[in-house]
Parts: sequence; structure tokens; C-alpha cells
Amino acid sequence: MANETLVRKRYELAREQYALVGVDTEAALRTLSSVSLSLHCWQGDDVGGFERPDASLTGGGIQVTGSYPGKARSVEELRMDLLKAYELLPGKHRLNLHAIYGEFGGKSVDRDQISAEQFRGWIDWAKQHSLKLDFNPTCFSHPKADDGFTLSHPRKEIRSFWIEHVKRCREIAVVMGKEQGSPCMHNLWIPDGSKDAPVDRWSARKRLRESLDEIYAVAYPPTAIKDSVESKLFGIGSEAFVVGSHEFYLAYALRNKKIVCLDLGHFHPTEQVADKISALLQFFDELLLHVSRGVRWDSDHVVILNDEIHSLMEEIVRSNALGRVHLALDYFDASLNRIGAWVTGARATLKGLLAALLEQRERLHKAESRNDFFSRLALQEEARLLPLGAVWDYHCLTAGVPTGDDWIEAVLRYESEILSKRK
Repeated sequence: MANETLVRKRYELAREQYALVGVDTEAALRTLSSVSLSLHCWQGDDVGGFERPDASLTGGGIQVTGSYPGKARSVEELRMDLLKAYELLPGKHRLNLHAIYGEFGGKSVDRDQISAEQFRGWIDWAKQHSLKLDFNPTCFSHPKADDGFTLSHPRKEIRSFWIEHVKRCREIAVVMGKEQGSPCMHNLWIPDGSKDAPVDRWSARKRLRESLDEIYAVAYPPTAIKDSVESKLFGIGSEAFVVGSHEFYLAYALRNKKIVCLDLGHFHPTEQVADKISALLQFFDELLLHVSRGVRWDSDHVVILNDEIHSLMEEIVRSNALGRVHLALDYFDASLNRIGAWVTGARATLKGLLAALLEQRERLHKAESRNDFFSRLALQEEARLLPLGAVWDYHCLTAGVPTGDDWIEAVLRYESEILSKRK
């Protein structure tokens, strides 16, 4: 267990060391404390939701692997697990809900019939724990999505069903946003696409555009809801063609004043999402990032503090865009302790942001302005050995959450006392 005196002593030495290179650690920590991540509810139960008993993820171009014991089987268990995860994170964070996580009271409520009534429990629970909610329509794991098309479906009655679902989800998001006094991010992702190359791409995209136009025909106050659209390069069953591609949603969002959502796993492995930040912010007021980790494909691995996270957070901070970029987690791993997955990914994201805030930007800018690219490279390399961990531990200590690896024992104890008893 970390010694509080030692944590403070290490921090003081780190603060002095960062000061020597022109970095104010206190300012960095104040900024970090103001950032809220949106934790994704679907990590807690493997994207099953609570529409029906024993619900599980089916279809829709995504897949959860593993069967680690202890997943949440009810809304009550999911909320309990979430609170344990929040206890282990410094800062105040949000919750990202999918539409299948409503409380349906054992009744069969199809997705074109849902309303805020099924989410009243979540709204009240969030208020009780001073949490803010974000919301997503669920356009997968449903018989009307089994052939891989929803809002771009060739049959009008199928499209109408999904259009109504998304409309109702926007209404729910507005209720959430108004009651919590903070805009609810309403993010739209659909699985639409083809396993093999289609002959007619045009018509599918035309149908999607028309569906979106109908969905967004009703304007709501931006103080209540922020609408975003999320693209993808390919998915399971949509390897050759995705209707809602990056180019499609980029153009649609720009024309219709929506927010673009960039998921780290939804691009070609050689693409750098970090590079897109400063480009898109030239034309968009805000962006939404779904922080994930793809391993060779959009595999939704748990986020770790790797080079991609470092680069992403550096670009946000360097663009002075923390107030314009919304950070949400999006991965689901059923091969390990699910609460541990939440906390590992969230802490890694926050560590990456702290590393970016502690960058010696003034020295780097000066080197770059005089075309001294050797010094720019060398300074970034030397920064890897600066005592980031000492500053992070101090941040956790002052936030009242475990420092170092102490949080791991808390997760394992919760598993022993609570999760292991779920059969």
C-alpha cells in the first residue's frame, strides 16, 4: 500500500523537476480535475442490456469475446458495479447509456415505443450520485437488424421502425439533458453495410441521408442535447461496404451542424486519429472521441497508455481543444474482470491526458520555430523519463482514490465478495 508521506514527497520532487523544464504541475492537475470521461455502461454486461431476460449481444457488426464470471445481470447489479468503478477514478465522470439498458418492468416494449419512462430510474439514480448521462440508440441485436441494414434498409417499413427508434432516443436524451442541467450527448452508430461488394452503394447512402434528415427535422435546444454521428471503416458482416462511412458522416455533419464521433478502432490501422483532431476542429466547434484500442482490427480491447493514447491526448492539448473535445470510453472485454476493465481504461485515458498537460510545450515550440528538429525530437524523447507517475499518484491521493496499484486489490476484493456469488 502506498505511503501518503512518500507520495507527497515524490510529488514535490517531481514538481521541482517539471518546473526546471518550464512545466507547472499544479496547473496541469487543475485542468485534469475538470475533465469528465463518459464511461460506457455496456462494458459491465457484455452489451446485453435488459430488454428481455438473459439478453445478450446478437449481430450488428460487433462481437464480445470471453465469459469471465460475474457480469451484471440486472440494472441494480450494473449500477452497483459502476459505482465501484467510479470510486476508483479521480475526478467526476459521466455515464454513457444505450437504449437497451432501460427498465422495462418485464413488459415487452419494442424500440420504436420506448420513452423516458423506461429511463426514469437511471435519471433519478444519476441525480442521486451527481452523475451526468449520455445516450445512444441501439440499432443492433434486434430481428429488424438481422440482415445488416437499419436506417438504410431497402424496405420502407424497416427504415421507419429505426427512424422512430432514433427519434424517441433523441426525446429521451433531451429529458436527460434538461433534468441534469448539462447537454446529453446523443450518439448515432448503425451497423449498415455488406459483407461483399454491393452493386449499388448510391441508393443505400441516399436512403441513409433521407432517414437522418427525417430524424433531425426536429430541433432541440443545444443546452439539452448534442447530436453526433459515428462512422466505421468496416465491421463483422460489413467488411466490403459500410453505408455510414467517415466521408459520408463527415459531409453530413458539416452541412447539418452535427458533431462527428471518431472511434479509435473505426479506421484503418495505419491511420492516426490524433492527426484528424486539428484538421476537423478548423471546421467543427466540437468533436466526440470514443476511446478504444483496436488490435489489428476494431477489436475493442481495453484502453492502455500506449503511443496512440499519448498522441491523441497531446493533439487535443496542443490544439487548446479540451473544451471542444468530448471523451467517452467504448470497449467491451468479457475475458477479464469487467470492473477492472472499466478502471484500467479510464485511468489510462486520464494518465495520457496528464502526460499531455505536462508536456514542455514552450521549449518544443521554440525548437520547432527555429527549425531545430533535432532538439524537438530529443526533448520529446527525454520527456518519457520525467516522473509522470509521481504526479499521477498525487492526483489520485488528493482526489481520495487509491494510488499506484492499490486499486487492483479493491477490484479483486469486490470480485471475491460480490461478483463471485453471481451464478
